[in-house]
Amino acid sequence: MPAYANTGHPRRWPILGVTVVSLLLVVMDTTILNVALRTLADPVHGLGASQAELEWAINSYTLVFAGLLFSLGVLGDRYGRRRFLLAGLAVFGLGSLLSAYARDPVHLVLARAVMGLGGAAIMPATLSVIASVFDPRERPRAIGYWSASVGLAVAVGPVLGGILLTHFWWGSVFLVNVPVAFAGLVAGALLVPESRDPRPGRMDLPGVALSVVGLVALTWGVIDGGEHGFDRPVVWAAVLTGLAVLAVFGWHERRTDHPALDVRLFRVPRFAVPVVLVGLVFFAGAGVMFVSAFHLQLVRGHSPLHTGLLFLPLALTQLVLAPRSATLVRRHGARVVCGGGLGLVGVALAGWALVDATTPTWVVAVLLGVQGVGMAHITAPATESVLAALPREKAGVGSAVSNTVRQVGAALGVSVLGAVLAAVYRVRVAPATTALPDGLRETAEGSLAGAYGVAPRLGDAAALLATADRAFVAALHVVALIAAAVTGVGLLAVLRWMPGRPAVAPGPAYSEPGHLDPASPDPASPDPASPDPASPDPAGSGNPVAGVRTVET
Repeated sequence: MPAYANTGHPRRWPILGVTVVSLLLVVMDTTILNVALRTLADPVHGLGASQAELEWAINSYTLVFAGLLFSLGVLGDRYGRRRFLLAGLAVFGLGSLLSAYARDPVHLVLARAVMGLGGAAIMPATLSVIASVFDPRERPRAIGYWSASVGLAVAVGPVLGGILLTHFWWGSVFLVNVPVAFAGLVAGALLVPESRDPRPGRMDLPGVALSVVGLVALTWGVIDGGEHGFDRPVVWAAVLTGLAVLAVFGWHERRTDHPALDVRLFRVPRFAVPVVLVGLVFFAGAGVMFVSAFHLQLVRGHSPLHTGLLFLPLALTQLVLAPRSATLVRRHGARVVCGGGLGLVGVALAGWALVDATTPTWVVAVLLGVQGVGMAHITAPATESVLAALPREKAGVGSAVSNTVRQVGAALGVSVLGAVLAAVYRVRVAPATTALPDGLRETAEGSLAGAYGVAPRLGDAAALLATADRAFVAALHVVALIAAAVTGVGLLAVLRWMPGRPAVAPGPAYSEPGHLDPASPDPASPDPASPDPASPDPAGSGNPVAGVRTVET
């Protein structure tokens, strides 16, 4: 038994189970669809969806999800995290049901947007519920389990999708969400207490509106650029408009006395560096994962199920090690732990520059395992550092900011690194396509899948496919080195600004607008021997520290 008074909720561990299952549901759905794309394109066994319709089946979810994450996190803090968690599960389950029985591609795209709305309500609520029910000393361990579930969902999604498609129809990849969402809804209603900001102040409606417009425009520009190229004016118009609106959002938040997000938080290293770090890691990791999945299935000929199984080392290492990262942070500090994790991720991503069609499968598994070890020592400490900079009632804001940056970073990684892949591939495959008719040449130069699609129509298909495989591998190497360089930038930021091993445990670096202390110490987690900054006064005066109260019903 601990020697200090534990301020956590008595049902905190079952509550953690509810949040983890809810998060698994949301994150797994972002990966499970990938293995169903070929089936959905089949006019007999699927919906006969075109390439553009398949892309929007994925991106309608991402667009709504990323665009509304911040706003729904703010609203959850104000009107009740439990309420938003349950509402999100209900909407997500409804969207899954509509997706499973979609009659045409347009119906599927719209149903996926409904799922994105539910996911945007669920994800920030899960982390803010954890912050409100756990004692600050137990919170790093709980966040470790929360972070591990992200890695697990990323790898389990393709495996589960492959199993379902082997035995059932395509709609099963969505229908499987419905009973899980219902179970989470019942368990959440019975176990999760309501909590909210006890002093919400006035609602910053202009700030919320600006955040939605800016994030939606930026995300749409990134997605469309990744699909059709960044050489089109409409793409840059959307990206620049999104950035401009977000800049106006920052200007507005600095001047209002009731901000949705106090942007002065970004002057606090304990908040700003982990947020940026998460964005860079997911930019690099998501981009390489997207490219490597095509390499494994097309160049090496693995089935979707086998490909999903190969990604298990990435998930299992995070599942085992992420909950233990808090102990390392207490011993060595966030700078050492996150820096070491970034180093491992960078080595693993750079290792893909040595992979080709003949590289043994075990080497690929080792690279993914090393990346998982690194991720386990980045995501959980970074998330805890973000929440440690805020009082409990502002947890939804911190969670929403971190998760929004994560989603936009991942979307940027897939789009930007995907565009680099396409450009390098097009240059390298061109010598083998010069004799092809215009339509076939454009298809073969557009993607490796396109080359495999036109090859059966040619007399000398082997020569084209051999050149296409080599071109894709060369492009993969370029993408891997760029991703590794991005993690190097993150490592420099960690070494320069991430806090080291804490000597004492100060209170949150932030309490309210007007009470920000950028010069305050920046530990990643409190010292277990120090008084609890979120508990009542240890002298027994009964005066809780300001800024950490929650309202529970």
